[in-house]
Order: sequence, then structure tokens, then C-alpha cells
Amino acid sequence: MAGVRKRLSYRDAGVDIDAGDEVVERIRRWVMSTYTAQVLPESHGAFGGFYRLFGGNVRAAEMQDPVLVATTDGVGTKLKIAFLMNRFDTIGIDLVAMSVNDLIVGGAIPLFFLDYIATSAIAPAQLEEVVRGIAAGCRQAGCALLGGETAEMPGFYKKGELDLAGFAVGVVDRKRIIDGRRVQVGDAVVGVHSSGLHSNGYSLARKVLVDGKPKRALKARVAELGRSLGEELLEPTRIYAHAMQSLGARYRGRSPIHGVAHITGGGLVGNVPRALPDGCAARIERRAWEVPAVFRMIQREGNVAPDEMDRVFNNGIGVVLIVAARFAKAICADLAAAGEKAGVIGEVVRGPRRVTLE
Repeated sequence: MAGVRKRLSYRDAGVDIDAGDEVVERIRRWVMSTYTAQVLPESHGAFGGFYRLFGGNVRAAEMQDPVLVATTDGVGTKLKIAFLMNRFDTIGIDLVAMSVNDLIVGGAIPLFFLDYIATSAIAPAQLEEVVRGIAAGCRQAGCALLGGETAEMPGFYKKGELDLAGFAVGVVDRKRIIDGRRVQVGDAVVGVHSSGLHSNGYSLARKVLVDGKPKRALKARVAELGRSLGEELLEPTRIYAHAMQSLGARYRGRSPIHGVAHITGGGLVGNVPRALPDGCAARIERRAWEVPAVFRMIQREGNVAPDEMDRVFNNGIGVVLIVAARFAKAICADLAAAGEKAGVIGEVVRGPRRVTLE
């Protein structure tokens, strides 16, 4: 009949509420697999997550002055590789790692994590894969996935694409905060190896290795890497929480760990100075570790200058510990026992707060 207007629904506008409900059901088991003793049962399905500060591995008797620490981060353009590979199980680990690794370098114990996922249209299987990875990262870090938000934003993102943000909260006794103030000339610089690019420098990595090449090139085995380029670029960021907590438990008195830096965007030259006090510089020897093949490929094929590589990538070192020199060998052994490869890569010298790579 003329003049009768079609009734519009939210689905007509591009938002599928039923698909959102399906995601909630799909991810329930993954979320609950991360719950620690501190998570209250009423958290699931509530408008906010409820969490006891003490319990599990956080004991009230050991916290004279508990300080909460909060961090946030994303995955960056590494997501573009996930889209090209149509693989979403590793980027959730990256999301957790980038925030949790920032927590632990200050001495904090990770407590819980929150995620935010935005997409053009909800694809339940895709989002379940993402959350499964987030849950895996939380279990590695020993924290709970306490809550999250999924935003369906038609017309805002390209079809099939999404964006991620993560938020982590941890706790540290104030007297055990690692802030670099105790770093002194003569301390040893210990490098803990990365698992690859982690989640930084992907705009340059993609421009050199991916852009302009057929998608199938990502899935072809590369002899230099020992696997496909896509697998290498999607290798998840290493989570160092277990190793750092093992060190914290071993050195409960006056810790020989004076400073710690998470090596993200900015590389060693941009991040290590954040763990140094005025009057101290770090001298690092390039020969002290083997730079992984993927970094050598990027430098060679992109004709990237060495100092640019130093500013953009971790070049094989994911975390740096600045420690009393006489404890350096023991700390490397402790890290190895916790599953991390580490070695002494330099020393603290007198000078302006910066890094010199030799």
C-alpha cells in the first residue's frame, strides 16, 4: 500500500544482536578458564568484574603497602598479518603480553585483564578465536580475564577487520617497586630473549616483507626462517610474568634486580634509558646475542640502516634486567630454569642517561 514505510531494525543498520549473544556463549568457557581464586562467582555476566585483592599468589601478610599498577596497549598493525593469514588465535596472546609485560617490569604481580574488541560486523567464530588467544595469554600471565567489551561498528571498519585494546591491573608492595633508582655504575645488563618482532615495528616490517607481494607468499616456507613468513610474523609476543615472579620469590630480601625495561617500540635505545637514573648510561655489546633471522631479513631486504633497526625493533631482546654484577650469572641461570633464554649483554657506566650499542 502506497505510503507504508518499511520497518527498520538494528540488523538493517548493520548490528546483529543475536550474533553478539552467540559470541558471549562461545567465549564463556575461555573466559572462565582464566578465573583465579580472587574472582568472585558473581562476576560472570555482571556489568563489572568483582575481584578480591588478596588470595591465590597475593598474600595480605606479604603486602605492607599494596600499590595497584595499571597498563594499556594494543596489537598495532600486526593485525594486518592476521587478516591476510585469516588466523586470529595468536593476536589475543599479543594483546595480553603487551600490557602484562609493562606491569611486571615494575615488580607487579598481574591480577586481571580486560579487553575491548571493535569490528565492522560480528563474526562469532572469528571473535571466539581472538578471545581464546586472550584467555591463553591470561593463563600464561597468571591473571584473570575479568571482563571485556565487543563493539559492532558497521561502516567504521573494513569488512572482516577488527581492532583490539587491552587493559591490565597488577599489584606490588611499595617497597618492592622496581623503578631504576637503585641502578649504579658497574651493574650488569641482562638481556632476556624475545620470540621475534613481538608487536612492534610491523608497519616497517610489512612494507619490507609483505606489501606488494601475493598473499600466497606469506604461506610459503622460507628456508632462512625455518617456517613460513606468515607464521614468523604471527609468532606471539613472549610473556615474561612467570620468570619475573620466580625471580621475585627467590630474592625476597634486598633484591639484586635494580631496574627492568620492556623492549617495545623504540628498541633498546628507547626503552632501557627509562630504567636508568641520572648519571648512568648503558653500554651494550651487539655480539652478546644472535639477532634472529627475521630482523636480518628486514634490514637486508629493506636496506634499513642499523640505527633505524635499533630504534624500531627489539632485535631479539624482549626484556632487559639491570642487576648487581655479582648476581648476573645466577640470575641468568634462574631465568633459564623458568624457561627463558638470557645472557649478560652489557654494563652500566657513568654518563648521560642513554644506551650505546657497540
